[in-house]
This record gives sequence, structure tokens and C-alpha cells, in this order.
Amino acid sequence: MIDLTKKNLFKNYKNSYFVSIGKFAKILEIISKNKCKKVLFAGKIEKPKITNLRLDTMGIYYIPRLIKAFKLGDAAILKELINILAEHKIKVVKSNFFNPELTPKRGIYTKIKPSEKDLVQIKSGIKSLKKLNAYNHTQAIIVDQNGFIQKETSQGTKKMIESINNKKDNHRILIKFPKKKQDLRADLPTIGLDTLKDCKTARLKGIVLKENQNIFLDQKKSISFANKNKIFIYVL
Repeated sequence: MIDLTKKNLFKNYKNSYFVSIGKFAKILEIISKNKCKKVLFAGKIEKPKITNLRLDTMGIYYIPRLIKAFKLGDAAILKELINILAEHKIKVVKSNFFNPELTPKRGIYTKIKPSEKDLVQIKSGIKSLKKLNAYNHTQAIIVDQNGFIQKETSQGTKKMIESINNKKDNHRILIKFPKKKQDLRADLPTIGLDTLKDCKTARLKGIVLKENQNIFLDQKKSISFANKNKIFIYVL
């Protein structure tokens, strides 16, 4: 495990290495030493400021490419990291490679189903989502009956949902899809029980996901919670 967190969260785990994201030579050395030919991205990596990166010589070599990717957005950064690993004969596998059951298939997962009006609202929201910067951090939007859209910022989905908690409209729907040009081997948009609880607090009517392109954690508990609170979960 190569721990890229800021606080060394996995220090008590065996075979965990706490490394700065700018230490490319060190990261590649660890992968080589452990005879790894494949890597898997797990969890969220906070985007660092370029000026704060602690770079080794290999990091300095790759920094022009990373700066170019930074200007495009989060998806471009991940894609560039995957390309760099590939140049060193290291293959990146999908984040759900070992647990494909976490990736939902097409269908309605709850007793509550989206109405005809909801489907029109969802179609409008997806159209708006596709118009956003193909590489940026936005993986989710909230859309209401009037077409108003709340976009996810770099602070994430939870903060976006919390920002509308005080609004009275209870016809809002969360749509959470991968970015248009996202490499699906990394950073798949994720929901779970905490997301459903946030949706209840914000009085959201439903959640819409993309078939085979989302991670759905705590599925049994989440679906049960959604049914009790009349929230639909719809996978397109």
C-alpha cells in the first residue's frame, strides 16, 4: 500500500509506505521492490498545490506534464499519472477489479420509482452535466423541477448537498456520473449510506447513477434506508 494521504492514515498497516505524491522515484522503487506489475487506485487523493509538492529528480522530470494536466482538471491529472505508470510497464487496473459487485447494473433499486416528470428532470440534468468541462472535478449535480442546477465543487458531493439543506423544494434529484473524459480505472464516483442520509436531510427525491461506472457501497443498508425514506435509486 502506497499511502498518499497527508496524515499517514495507514501507518499501522503492514506493508504500508507513506510517500509524498511528488516522489515519483520513490513510488516506482516501492512498486519494483515488491514486484508489482499492477496497481489499483483506491479512495480520493486530494489535489495538491503544485508549489507545495516535494519533488524528487523524477518528479521534476514529469512536472511539466503534470502542470499541463492540472490546467485541464482532475480527470486529466489521473490520466497523466496512469500514462506515466504505463511508461514504466506498470498497469493500472479498475478500482472495482477485485469487487465488481460494488458496481451497480441498470435498473431501479428501490420500491419508489421515478415519475414521468422525474424522468424529464433527469434527462435535463444529464444534458447539463455533459456540457460541463470534460476534465474538471464535477462528478455530481442536483437538479430541480425548474432546471436549476447545483454543481459539485472541489469540496465534493457532501458539501454540495449540505449547501441546499435549507431550501424547501423537495423535488430535487442528485445525478452522480463520471466526468466525460474520465479514465474509468480511477476515481469512480461513489455513493453509500452516508450519501443517502445526506439526501434525506436535504429532502432529495432520488439519486441517479451510471451503469458500471459508479461504486455503490453498503448497498443493502442504503436501499433499505432509501425505501424507508421514500428516496429512489435509479441506475441508467
